[in-house]
This record gives sequence, structure tokens and C-alpha cells, in this order.
Amino acid sequence: MARIAVIGAGMGAMAAAARLAVAGHRVTVYERTDTYGGALRRVTRDGFSFDTGPGLLPLPAVWRDLFVKTGKEPLEACVDLVQVDPSSRHVFADGTRVALPNASRAGVVAALDEALGEGAGRRWGDFLVRAREAWDRTRRPLLEEPLWPNWQVLAEREPYPAVPHKRLLRTRRAGTLAEVAAWELRDARLAALLESHALAYGLDPRLTPASAAVLPYMEHAFGMWYVRGGLRELARAVHDRCVARRVEFRFGAEVTAIVEKDGRVAGVELAGQEVAEADYVVAGAAPGVLDRLAGQSAVREGAGVPPQRGPASRLTVLLALRGARPEGTAHRTVVHATDREAELDALFGTPPGAVGPPTVTVLRPDDPELVPDAGHEAVTLTSTVPARSGERGGAGSEGFEHHADGMIAAAERAVPRLRDRILWHEVRTPADIAAETAAEGGAVPAPALAAAEGRLLHPSNSTRLPGLFTVGGWAHPGGGLPHAGMSGALVAGLIVEGPEFRGSQ
Repeated sequence: MARIAVIGAGMGAMAAAARLAVAGHRVTVYERTDTYGGALRRVTRDGFSFDTGPGLLPLPAVWRDLFVKTGKEPLEACVDLVQVDPSSRHVFADGTRVALPNASRAGVVAALDEALGEGAGRRWGDFLVRAREAWDRTRRPLLEEPLWPNWQVLAEREPYPAVPHKRLLRTRRAGTLAEVAAWELRDARLAALLESHALAYGLDPRLTPASAAVLPYMEHAFGMWYVRGGLRELARAVHDRCVARRVEFRFGAEVTAIVEKDGRVAGVELAGQEVAEADYVVAGAAPGVLDRLAGQSAVREGAGVPPQRGPASRLTVLLALRGARPEGTAHRTVVHATDREAELDALFGTPPGAVGPPTVTVLRPDDPELVPDAGHEAVTLTSTVPARSGERGGAGSEGFEHHADGMIAAAERAVPRLRDRILWHEVRTPADIAAETAAEGGAVPAPALAAAEGRLLHPSNSTRLPGLFTVGGWAHPGGGLPHAGMSGALVAGLIVEGPEFRGSQ
């Protein structure tokens, strides 16, 4: 039985902790804040409740696997998991609206044909077939296996089977998501639909590799799910499972250094100079934090794969509304920017500029647990914004109230008379994310993607310091709730089975 210190109580870290405890190890989690969940937090006020992190769950099989492998109670016995339908509703720049059924290719094709014109659904359906091929080619190396030592193969090879496109007497194939949209989908609204999946992770579709086609494919193939009471309930359930497996949690315990002895990890030092000895250390740490704790500048393995320092973050507006949620309201609506190119230029320019009318995701859960009574509604708006800007918290945060006002204006295209219904609102800024996760500027990590010269790969879970492992969104296989759970499984496998571990079979 080994002593294992886990730095941070994010979702990936807790997933690793539960699996390691079941394997017979003595696991202690050190969390500098006063709660678990990382970015998966909750705000409650006046009987309203809001998730401040992800609001929907793709690929729930990852978390089902965790609960199966760590105890007798399945995930569905611990949380009320429901599939949302439609998966999403979209309001495009020209006013066109479409609701996309959940996990139904035929239904999506029919809906797009009806809303956008005959042929639009077929083009999107054909794209999903090619996206599935990219998924099949990358699923194991990017999600289920430790990062390959020869990861350059993933960086150089584009797995998306792009359709040949003749341009200026030359035949070319799409290399970026924007080129896939322009050359294969050939409709500004379909382009916005595709590119919104990259934008949600803070990625510029003009630079994001075509392999990002796996992002909409995951949603299409496995559906989108919601947890009654909010996604924070998933964090609660994972924490409870850890406690049931005798994982010890120490909140308000800031790790200030990783202790090394004889060229191997030996424990962690806490604020106040307390040293907790450990045979292994699992760090759910943001870029820069891990290197500072380890006292070296290049502790992560995977030479040439730099820790991602995401240029983008999220702005979240929590809206407490008077009036009941109308019957038949979609759980999620994406209101697309009226000028997509201007939005991308503002977000990803050097330096980033002020974002005009943004793309906004509107979440309107049908969940009585989130509101004081049936005569009110809790709505969450999210938008991608540049990281490393703004001051922390509150509706009066400098530089963000104007953007929040633009988000509300955009959301009114989907929610009639929205402003008239607002009782109060609260703005959550990148600085709030930074305070909760320690990520510089509140940056949000993207999932690992192939091609693009490895720019969207993440460093290996193992490190150059024997006994030290990394977990969570800033390590392989990257950001997103499914990827966090996968990173926990990979780290547990590497510790329990050793370097020969090759992932789930």
C-alpha cells in the first residue's frame, strides 16, 4: 500500500483518487480552497442555484465507468442523469432558427433541411460520417492511452478525411475547421454551427485543425446529458465516492512545494512548512503552478509538447428571472454572433480586442431544484472571452459589465422580454475562474486534438520526476469533463500497473 498525495480536488484529481483508493492505496487530497470540484462550482442566492462551470455533460460513459470500477452503486444511483432533447437550439445571424434532436442523425438531417433548405442536412450528415472516421482514428491514442513517446505522429497526421477541393487549378483538402466549413458545408449557418464547437473551448476555428470535427461528433453520437440539481451534483457524487473509499480530504491546505529525495518524489510541503510524506504525488495543477511547486522549469514529459496556456476564458452571467419557464423551452440555445469574423478577430487578435455582439450559450434547465418556486426561472449565459483580463467577481467588474450587457442583448434574440424579467444578475469573470483553479488569467484548457504540429496536445501524465504524475485539464488528454475523467483513469493505471500500462482495453 503506497501513500499518495493528490494536489487539488478537481474532477480529474478526484477521479484518480477514487481509483487509487480502490486499488488499496492510502490517498490524501490537499485542496487550497474550501471545496471540491475545481471549476465545477455552484452559486446560490435567494432560492436560485446556478452552475458556474460546465452546464451539460457529453460522454457520460466516462463517469459511469468510474462508478462501476470504484463501487457497487452505479452513477445513476448517485445522480439523476437525464438526456436533454433537443440537444441544442440555434439562432443564426440571419434570424434562422433550428432545434437539433439529441443523438439522432436522421432527425438532425431533417431539421436542418427544413430550416436551412434542402441539401443542408445531407451536407451536415456527410460531415458527421467523416467526423466519425476521425474519431475512430484518434479515440485510443488521444483519450484512452498514455501519451505516446512518439507523439509527433499524432502531431503530423491529420485524421479527418477531408473531401478534395479544387481551388485555383489546385486540389486541396481542408486542414482547419474553418476550411471544412467553407469547402464542405458551404453555408454560413452550417459554418457557424460547426465553428461554435471550437469556440466553446476557446479555439479559433481558422487555426484549429480539421480533427476538431470530433467535438460535434461526440455530441451527436453520445448525446448531451444533464444532472438534476446541476452539474455540481456530479462533483458532489464523485467526492462522496472518494470519501466512501476512505480518501482523506484536507481543504484550505495549500501545497507550496513538491518534496524530492534521491531523485524521486518524497511528498509535499504545505503552507506553514508542514511536510506530508508520500510515495507518489498526483498534481491537478495549472501550467506554471506545477513547475513552481517542483522547483524546475521543465518537469513535464513529452519533449516539445508545451503546457497549453489558453488564450481564452469564459464570462458567465447568472440571471434570476421572474416568471415561469415556458413549456417546451430548449435546455440549451446557442445565439450566434451577427458578425462571426469580427468576433474571432477580437478574441484571437494580437492583442485581443473588445468583443462585439458575441456568440452566447443560453442554458434554461427544466429543474425545480434551481428556483425558489414555479414562478421563477434560473438562466445561465456563457460567452468566450480573452483570458488574463478583468478584475474578480460581481456585476460591477470593470471591463466586463459592458460585455455582459451585450450577452443579455444577444440572449434576447432567444428569450423574448428577457430584460423585463430580470430580478438580479451576477457576472462571473475569468478572474473568478483563476481564483478557483489557479489557471493564469482564468484560461480554460481545450481537449487534446491531433495534427496542428502538436499545438493542441497536452503533456504526458508522467513527468521527468519519478513518482510525480499530472492529472486534469492541463495534462493529457486535456480539457472538458469527459477528458478529466479519462485523465484520472490514465494516472491510476500508470501508478497501479507501472510504465507498461497502455490504457483501457
